[in-house]
Amino acid sequence: MKKNLRLLIALLAALALFVAGCGSDDDSPASGSPDTGQGTDGTSSTEADEPALEGTITVSAATSLTAAFTDLREAFVAAHPDVEVELNFDASSALAAQVLEGAPVDVFASADEANMTKLTDEALVAGEPVTFARNELVIVTKPGNPAGIGGLADLAEAGVIALCGEEVPCGRYAQEALTNAGVTIAQSSVTRGQNVGATLTAVTEGDAVAGIVYLTDAAGAGDAVEAVTIPADLNVIATYPIGALTSAGAADVAQAFIDFVLSAEGQAILVEYGFVPVE
Repeated sequence: MKKNLRLLIALLAALALFVAGCGSDDDSPASGSPDTGQGTDGTSSTEADEPALEGTITVSAATSLTAAFTDLREAFVAAHPDVEVELNFDASSALAAQVLEGAPVDVFASADEANMTKLTDEALVAGEPVTFARNELVIVTKPGNPAGIGGLADLAEAGVIALCGEEVPCGRYAQEALTNAGVTIAQSSVTRGQNVGATLTAVTEGDAVAGIVYLTDAAGAGDAVEAVTIPADLNVIATYPIGALTSAGAADVAQAFIDFVLSAEGQAILVEYGFVPVE
């Protein structure tokens, strides 16, 4: 199963590079045509023609984005030395609640559309949120899969199972997958994590015999877990939207960060961590 997980991620990376290559060919200026200097995201390819970005933004992002967005920040700040990006990670439901309570956030990246909708319904997002990545679920066990779990059906009687909180995206996605499979796990056998990171930790530290987390988190855990694939007809695809908030103090920096996440470079970083890029 571990080999299959790594192969899947490698295939996703290869697909993203192929798509990026095709996009580059399509966007190349025709022979003899003037070079407009426009990148694939519509921004100038020469920063000398644009004023330097300055300012500090806070980006609140789903826990599953921790590693990828840390790298994205480093790459973005390297390109814009006068910019600072502060990252805040937690369950999307918790982050949305913080914004609704007035937390000073400039960019929100959610692991689901429902929590983004909570903010758009209150007119707190500038413009329309944009999908920047997708993810899916896997079952994780201790290395070697000592409980012999082969699929969702085995979770019903396996022992303590780690799931994200019911209001957290990964918890709702997991319940949807279990429902698709017709599997019911007794509440007395479920331990709930505040976010996907806590849910994964319950498995790695032995508090649960198995759990349901995102593919990206299982891949990031390396040899600390064994991954069991969930069939496509039972699995759930997680859609990740991103948007700048109307209260953003440095709106130009917030939009530039979003543009970078959507750029070929940003998408390549996300693919490195197992996310499915946007088309």
